[in-house]
Amino acid sequence: MKVAAGASPGGGKETPAASCLRFVLILLLPLTVLYILYTLHAILSFTPSCPPQHGRITTTTSVSHIIADNRTLSTPPPPATVTVLTARTPLPPPATVTVLTARTSLPPPAMVTVLTARTVLPPPAMATVLTPPPPAPVTVSKPMTPPPPPATVTVTAAATTTLHHVVFGIAASARLWEKRKEYIKIWWRPNAGMRGFVWLDRAVRGSSVPEGLPGIKISSDTSRFPYTHRRGHRSAIRISRIVSETLRLGLPGARWYVMGDDDTVFLPENLLGVLARLDHRQPYYVGCPSESHLQNIFFSYGMAFGGGGFAISRPLAARLERMQDACIRRYPSLYGSDDRVQACMAELGVPLTRHPGFHQYDVYGDLLGLLAAHPVAPLVSLHHLDVVRPLFPNARSRAAALRRLFDGPVALDSAGVMQQSICYDVANRWTVSVAWGFVAMVSRGATPAREMEMPARTFLNWYKRADYKAHAFNTRPLARNHCERPALYYLASARRTVVRTGETTVTKYRRWRHRNDIRPPCRWKIPDPDALLDTVIVLKKPDPGLWDRSPMRNCCRVLSSPRTGENGNKTMTIDVGVCNDWEFSQM
Repeated sequence: MKVAAGASPGGGKETPAASCLRFVLILLLPLTVLYILYTLHAILSFTPSCPPQHGRITTTTSVSHIIADNRTLSTPPPPATVTVLTARTPLPPPATVTVLTARTSLPPPAMVTVLTARTVLPPPAMATVLTPPPPAPVTVSKPMTPPPPPATVTVTAAATTTLHHVVFGIAASARLWEKRKEYIKIWWRPNAGMRGFVWLDRAVRGSSVPEGLPGIKISSDTSRFPYTHRRGHRSAIRISRIVSETLRLGLPGARWYVMGDDDTVFLPENLLGVLARLDHRQPYYVGCPSESHLQNIFFSYGMAFGGGGFAISRPLAARLERMQDACIRRYPSLYGSDDRVQACMAELGVPLTRHPGFHQYDVYGDLLGLLAAHPVAPLVSLHHLDVVRPLFPNARSRAAALRRLFDGPVALDSAGVMQQSICYDVANRWTVSVAWGFVAMVSRGATPAREMEMPARTFLNWYKRADYKAHAFNTRPLARNHCERPALYYLASARRTVVRTGETTVTKYRRWRHRNDIRPPCRWKIPDPDALLDTVIVLKKPDPGLWDRSPMRNCCRVLSSPRTGENGNKTMTIDVGVCNDWEFSQM
């Protein structure tokens, strides 16, 4: 049989399955070629990476991938900076890895910092790697034995300050020396180890060895210092240098230098108590401003007035002595000595340490109101005793009044002198105020303690035209109603006695009335203390440690008082002492 023309040699028409198979083969052939080429490229460019690290570890490395026979050169990745945070692993020194390949120049060495002992860089493919030596093994030492406790250092506290450690410098003038020395004799105690000198402007008769008085020194010439104040006196320069001149005497063991005037009266034990609470090795400038607001405005609220006295520690006195002469020359226009000292203190940077027990008393008249309501602080000094009335109006002289105070209360219990106590006689409806060692006041009615602790205006301001607003503290007016005027009982005697509970002081206060004090009858239905009461007796235990505690007024208790109709009994007995927990001044 013959084959027809145009027929395929396969013996018929191509099937659909064969067509599909041929199409698939044609499609897969280029894909296969691409896959083979991709695989070859991947094999040729393969570079093994670092094995995974355990923990938070990273490495800084730079590797150049160089293919042999110069067929393929892949660009090296930039170096990666990684910080290892593994705890307790000491940092080994950085390792230097150098990769050497054929026909290729050496790349710069990469600094690889390994932060763990177990991290090792594998070498790159087709390269000779110079690996660093393994890091030194980490040696874990046993806990160190705790050091022995430090040796005990015994610090010996400075000995308690005594009167021997205080040196007084007293400013005086030859013209007033014969009169003013009587004040110094009252408080000066040479047998108690007190040391000091009176500094005069010129020599006086009998100035070699005064009996019962400090030694006398003549101040050096101060004419070389300028003084330009029109109303003042240049003796202020001489007085301002007393502390420095006293320091130059070189007395051994001096801790404090106390300055005062010849009419300043100190209570030595109280002064010593104030200074003993301060560190004498530190610079201190201790005193108090004036009672006159205007005086403080004209001078300074930061200035210790020398009439009331002030104390300077030895370190500060030494600094003052080194610079005072130059300091004085810088202030020729100042008025007095105190402001010159304060100006130098300002240059030294030492402020005033205020203590309310130093009293300048820039006032006129009667100190009754001020002393009967003394601050809750030890009485340290009194001043201007020639200007004000005598402390006790029934004393023969000002000096005699001071001797009564010093021979009695100051000798018995110096810490409690002038300390106010307030209580009430409920049966008679009286208010009682006792300034121990000075005066007892009894008045009708119940006056609150808030008012009684304010000084009554029995005195006038230093500037006589000024009113009560010119004082630097609160005051209260005198009673206008004669029924409210207090009956006054001033100190008459003081002694110490022994009772069942131990030693106690007995101070007696007797009624005093000015001869011109004529009072009309009072219509109040309250007994008149001036008529029923002649004597007030106060019992008080000595309390030398009063100021070792926090400041607090003592309490007083009325033990007995006269009653209306009782003949011959005109005495009130009061007990004064530390307040109990439940006690207060209740009306």
